[in-house]
Amino acid sequence: MKLEKDQKKLVFGATPFILLLSLPFLCVGADFLWGNRITFHQWMQNFSGVGAAVKKVDDKEFINFHLARLVRGEDRRKLDDTGFACHRAVHSVHCVSTKPVRIDTGNMTVYVPSGDNSRKEKVVRPYPWQGYAVNEISPVRIIQYSNTTVPPPCEFRHRVPAVVFSSGYTGNKYHEMSEIIIPLYITTRHFRSRVAFVLEDYKPSFIAKYNAILTRLSAHEVINPAANASIHCFPASVVGLKYHGILKVNSTDIPGGYGMPEFKRFLREIFSLAYSHVSEIPRPRLLLLSRTKSRKFLNEDEMIAMMQEVGFEVVVVRGSKVASNLTRMARLVNSCGVIVGAHGAGLTNDVFMARGGVVVQVEPLGTEWISKVMFGDTARAVGLRHLRYKIEEDESSLVKLYGRNSSVVTDPESVYRDGGYMTARAVFIDQQNVMINIARFRSTIVEALSIVVD
Repeated sequence: MKLEKDQKKLVFGATPFILLLSLPFLCVGADFLWGNRITFHQWMQNFSGVGAAVKKVDDKEFINFHLARLVRGEDRRKLDDTGFACHRAVHSVHCVSTKPVRIDTGNMTVYVPSGDNSRKEKVVRPYPWQGYAVNEISPVRIIQYSNTTVPPPCEFRHRVPAVVFSSGYTGNKYHEMSEIIIPLYITTRHFRSRVAFVLEDYKPSFIAKYNAILTRLSAHEVINPAANASIHCFPASVVGLKYHGILKVNSTDIPGGYGMPEFKRFLREIFSLAYSHVSEIPRPRLLLLSRTKSRKFLNEDEMIAMMQEVGFEVVVVRGSKVASNLTRMARLVNSCGVIVGAHGAGLTNDVFMARGGVVVQVEPLGTEWISKVMFGDTARAVGLRHLRYKIEEDESSLVKLYGRNSSVVTDPESVYRDGGYMTARAVFIDQQNVMINIARFRSTIVEALSIVVD
């Protein structure tokens, strides 16, 4: 949708005949603008006569109702009383305004009327994971201005709320899905595409990769502040995204009503995935995630031969070329009943698997807890079985690197205690590779086959 400069409304007359002829075209236009199918009959129902006004699709009541779903408790009362509230959680923050706002995309400042003589200002970094690297996210200033302050004049007007967020840490599918796409789904799905995205830290590669999802959640072109330094006026806004946790959509948390099964169905519709249950897949197929840097399988060829001997057709995904094409990757994963990989971002692809499938996660030394939290719990939440393969000391390359008696090998938890997460990450995530014990791993693969065959 092209942005149009603010201008005076034109007033014109129309005969009943011309008006009736125009209705089908109005319906087509509304369907395009709002991403919401509206039939000719439904449009006709909104007319009480030739001179009656057309009911607005984006009425204030609709906007306020769905904005209010993003906050609870004291924040909800504050939103009702003042038209503005910020919700802070352990790892996230998002601010909601039911009042009209002006956004200066040149310096990413959001002007919100305060309704009194006070002037308040706060800075929000609009990224769900407010963790160790949040300072890398570009800030947004929110100014609640008083009645005596005149904000900058509108250059562009929009009829839907703005949702301001950052593309953050792109290039890693786990971060992209857990910290951007899922929170964006949580925050905006209930608006039924009647929102406009303002994307800080805009990256064309992120837009290209997730365009199918973005265009389903919003019927409007994503605004790139860096390329569009101007004043945009919206009827309301959300700065930041609601976050339920690592790769989580909780149906009982705000805004409520959507869980991981609904998110998975949402993805299945977008990418036209063929299989909803693993029993529909014609033959036992296994997808092996082949890593080329850290946590790679040093005897991968032996693993593939064993998997084929057990009875699987093995599909190997190696490198980022296939993985970067989200549609192609989603359909490939959906065609496999089992996915095998060392702990890492590639396992995020399990959201595309058919129900009843199996995720086999190889857990290198020092990754047991994070493996469970990041992918074990997620797999179960989307209707999959999760099988752990916890490697033994002899299967880790860290034995050669640090020595068999090193605390890195004998007591990985001590590395976390003494040096913190970043130190432990540098060892267990960045330096470690795996030499799988084929005989021991075979039993895990046999179990996976029995699950998908049954």
